[in-house]
Parts: sequence; C-alpha cells; structure tokens
Amino acid sequence: MSEKQVVRTEAAPAPFQGAPYSQAITAGGLVFVSGQLALQPGHTELRGDIGEQTEQVLANLRAILEAAGSSLDRLVKTTVFLQNLDDFQGMNEVYARHVGDSPPARSTVEVARLPSGALVEIDAIALL
Repeated sequence: MSEKQVVRTEAAPAPFQGAPYSQAITAGGLVFVSGQLALQPGHTELRGDIGEQTEQVLANLRAILEAAGSSLDRLVKTTVFLQNLDDFQGMNEVYARHVGDSPPARSTVEVARLPSGALVEIDAIALL
C-alpha cells in the first residue's frame, strides 16, 4: 500500500489564498488534482471568456499532472464546475481538444459561485 504524497509545482497556481489543500495528491496509482481556476502561476487576476479560462484551467491541470508523472491523456474522471451552464459549449470545445481520443468520465454542474468570479473550475483524477 503506497502512502499518499503531495504534488507541488511552480508551473501552476499555489493553493487559492493560502487555503489548506494541496495542488494534488498521489495515492494507490492515481493522482487526485484539486479544482483548478484560470489563474496563471503567480497571478491573482482572472481574465478572459469561457474559452480562454478553460484553456488556462487545462494548462494548470497539465502542469500538475506532469509534475506528478501523469498527463491529460491519462485522465480517468473530471468534474467541471460552470458558473453558467450556458457556457457549456464554449468550455466543451476547448476541453475536447485537450483530452484526446479516449476522454475521461466527466460530470458537469452549474454552481452559484466560483472563487474570484471564475467562469469555470475543473478537478481531475488520473492514472500515474
């Protein structure tokens, strides 16, 4: 039984406002990535429409997965949180370009609010 290990990379934003969570945890042959916003590493401002925000979220997920020894094509499950379900198509167009020919299982939900006024947040589970 492998112990859990914290994944940390400077190539993705640090935990939001110093909150007590890790970018990701590896355990049992999987990597569990915390929800990512469209923040660039070292920045505190969100910019862009749903497409641009989704691109940055996936760049952050990619950086964390790669730091853990995984990749976007090893995703098995994602959850997409949208501030407005009307943004589904814009998010989905970008998402589809990044998850490959064998996309992961996914849930997509509309939420009342996301941190910093974000339009999208995505968390993920992937194979190591």
